Amino acid sequence: MSTFLLILVMLGAAIVLAGGVAIIGLVSVIQGSNAVTERLEIYANIPEIAQASDGDTRKTKLIRYRLRLNNLLAGLASEKLNLDLASANWPITESEFILIRVWAAIAGFFVGWLVFNSWIAGLGITLIAYLIPGFLLTRAIHKRRSDFQRQLVDVLVLVHGAVSAGYSLLQSLDVVVQEMRSPASEEFRKVRREIGLGLPMSQALYNLHTRMQSDDLYLVVTAININSQVGGSLTTMLAAVTNTIRERVRLFGEIRAVTAMQRYSSYILTLMPVFMVGVLFVLSPGYMQKLFKPGVTLCFPIGAGIFILLGNILVQRLTKIDV
Repeated sequence: MSTFLLILVMLGAAIVLAGGVAIIGLVSVIQGSNAVTERLEIYANIPEIAQASDGDTRKTKLIRYRLRLNNLLAGLASEKLNLDLASANWPITESEFILIRVWAAIAGFFVGWLVFNSWIAGLGITLIAYLIPGFLLTRAIHKRRSDFQRQLVDVLVLVHGAVSAGYSLLQSLDVVVQEMRSPASEEFRKVRREIGLGLPMSQALYNLHTRMQSDDLYLVVTAININSQVGGSLTTMLAAVTNTIRERVRLFGEIRAVTAMQRYSSYILTLMPVFMVGVLFVLSPGYMQKLFKPGVTLCFPIGAGIFILLGNILVQRLTKIDV
């Protein structure tokens, strides 16, 4: 009976997925295709196709299939997801990321069902498998933005030195691309490419700020835009902005040092009850199992977990000081 249900679920999932793809494809056909977008995608992949024509035809076919798949599932894309993928610098599209989450959830359900022989376990693993890509994306965005924030002062010092030596602002961005490490070099390469494609410098720098979400970078972008509109000495402006951001970084480091004890105390107070429950489960499992039986007693560990989480959030809020 369980095998029959498994086959039915697999058939149902395949039918739903095929129907969704067919509907999205029909909508895309009705709406028509964007010739400019298609040409840009083809031109963007010309180097890879040229390399593949030397002998590796599989790579060319893979690129074509990928373009067709993205065009077919273009209705699933969103501006926020596109921004997140660009901020994390992941070399995949929104449609591919959504497909990864869907297939991970389907695979997680069947793994949980086959391993634990329970559809409830399958649903639990499905939820975990669906959330893991989003968690990894959020973590990659946070790490990349933190690395960029640490490089920002060095970038400004390099730009200030290049401008003082007689370079223009665009030429100083080329120096940053050549001399700095990732992610600063990659992000300013994107800025340089956008300017080369015809975007104004103000818009390209604003796009950089949108990807990195940095208050210090916003200060830099605002100062450059005001200087380009009003005029004045670019070297003096860059020196003043660099000193301001350097002082902000120093003050932020002092604040983190002062609030370090409170922050780590919140971590210890949060993990200590979990650790003690684990130790008691090992020493006296029968005694602890009574606390987690269905009934009124189950409200105590649930309430304790909720209050521990709220206490951790409250302490983190108290120790977060905007500079």
